[in-house]
Amino acid sequence: MLYRTLADLVLAFHAVFIAFVMFGGLLALWRPRLAWLHLPALAWGALVIGMGWLCPLTPLENALRARAGQQGYAGGFIEHYLTAAIYPEGLTRETQIVLATLLVAGNLVVYGLWLWRRRTARPAGPPGSYGR
Repeated sequence: MLYRTLADLVLAFHAVFIAFVMFGGLLALWRPRLAWLHLPALAWGALVIGMGWLCPLTPLENALRARAGQQGYAGGFIEHYLTAAIYPEGLTRETQIVLATLLVAGNLVVYGLWLWRRRTARPAGPPGSYGR
């Protein structure tokens, strides 16, 4: 039971991590300090997708499922859990590269907006200090 629970926790963490990679830039608009966590996660996620690598969390989950007497799965997390829901039939390397590019481009737009907001914000000062 312990290994199954651990495998499920790895699965949940994996899903949350993927969501953070995809949407963490939006969180950084709200809490700018999250950018320091999101940017490395974004780089890792884009590399894994774009290069066709297998995330280390997938073999960890499979190993825990095997220890629990459950059957693991071939391929990666995305192929096993999300391909049918997200990706079109016949996922190719070119499609993966396009998806990684869109992931990075979308986040560049978000971070561009973030930088623009920071530069156009007026510095806070004491009341009546405008124009000094």
